[in-house]
Amino acid sequence: MLEYYNVFLARYTLAIQDPDTPGTRYHTGIFVATSTDGSGVLHQVTGDVTSPGGMVYTPTSEPAPQDAECFYSVEKLGVTPVQKYPGDWEEVLRGIPPPPQQKAFNAVTMRTEPFKSREPLVFYKEGEERRSLVKCTEWTLERALPALRAKGLIMNGD
Repeated sequence: MLEYYNVFLARYTLAIQDPDTPGTRYHTGIFVATSTDGSGVLHQVTGDVTSPGGMVYTPTSEPAPQDAECFYSVEKLGVTPVQKYPGDWEEVLRGIPPPPQQKAFNAVTMRTEPFKSREPLVFYKEGEERRSLVKCTEWTLERALPALRAKGLIMNGD
């Protein structure tokens, strides 16, 4: 029986890039391979930053990342102990707030764009420096991975 599951950073191509986010973006999540065929669970946030509810943490059963039609890349991060998965992972990841709504329709410019505040709704003025949008990549790299590592749930391993 397995003592550890392999853990990967998985990236997938997007059908449409966000014009308010510079550069090429990918849907990014943490994949835990729980079966010998390479399938497992993708821990991710889904949805979008224009919806009133923002994004939602959504772990989903998936085939191996490289089997997905929109596969871009996979990078091994380490391993996680079988006895701590999925229970301890769920506890940690459900405790990390997913990205909230960060964009709305601006009736003045007639486009959907990032805003400074939601209540009250205040948009950036032209030329004003804007906060970077927080999406799946930032949630995964800046919040989820550090939290999982801090709890000892992702360890280096072959």
